[in-house]
Amino acid sequence: MKAYQIGPEFGREHLKSIERAVPEPGPGEVLIQMRAVSLNSRDLGVINGFYFPSLTEPLIPVSDGVGEVIRIGKGVTRFQEGERVSAIFTQSWLSGEATRANWRSTLGGPLDGLLSEYVVLPEEGLVRVPEHLTNAEAATLPCAAVTAWHAIVEEGEVKAGDTVVLQGTGGVSIFALQFAKLLGASVIVTSSQEEKGARALSLGADHFLNYKTRRDWEQGVLDITEGRGADHIVDLGGADTLNRSIRALRVGGRISLVGLLSGPSVEGFEIVPAIQRRARLQAVNVGSRSMFETMNRAIALHGLRPVVDRIFPFAEAVEAFRYMERESYFGKLVIEF
Repeated sequence: MKAYQIGPEFGREHLKSIERAVPEPGPGEVLIQMRAVSLNSRDLGVINGFYFPSLTEPLIPVSDGVGEVIRIGKGVTRFQEGERVSAIFTQSWLSGEATRANWRSTLGGPLDGLLSEYVVLPEEGLVRVPEHLTNAEAATLPCAAVTAWHAIVEEGEVKAGDTVVLQGTGGVSIFALQFAKLLGASVIVTSSQEEKGARALSLGADHFLNYKTRRDWEQGVLDITEGRGADHIVDLGGADTLNRSIRALRVGGRISLVGLLSGPSVEGFEIVPAIQRRARLQAVNVGSRSMFETMNRAIALHGLRPVVDRIFPFAEAVEAFRYMERESYFGKLVIEF
């Protein structure tokens, strides 16, 4: 079988195609023939050495994907051959609160990921995907969709009439837009590109703020909400956006800390505005299998379809990452096998 691996040298130029034997499932495991994977910014971080800089053994990257069960190991009861499944990002986080030990079981680092024609995984780390989705659409669910669901529904408890602010138009933000609209919320999307803003509006966003032409986008949020502020902000920028997010928040509002696109640390954190707004900051790191399954039921019920920007063939996986680095995509990027 063919797969891609990185390490011990980092960088996209060191992502190499390799040949391996097709693995055999052991007790409690299933063999999956992969049909599609989708890319996340974390995958780029792994490839570039940001997340696991001391990596000494080669690693198969990519956390998200969908495939078909083609062989089951002894004792497997959750799945049958022929079923279509996705792997959960944190293989050992089935329900409840996560523990530090759970973070040792994340796919695409430290565990081998899914950029491989065949993978073997424990049945406990898999879920069925909604039948109405294509393989490309289903491949986008495990990280971006579950993160958005965790932020908007599980932790955010967004309800009809709330105002939600979403930063950018990547996978997490677009899923958060779709989920927030299902709940009846008003959504404000920020982006630096008018075209992306227009597409977000066409998907149901109520307002668009261009943070390049209006750098004080937080004041724009206050203007739209008549000075009250947003009930919930999904913050993906990190270093350059967190203080602005706090200033755009209503008293008692919530910020879901999801990304660090502009840097992992915030200099000059503004404590007084945070106190004045009684800001509730909740970090979100994808979610559990239980969250994934609940989200899938909602997606199936409403016929929701993920937004896929572009699909690459497996042979062009390196080009898919090159395209991702340009940050010109809307929604999700997918590689099909």
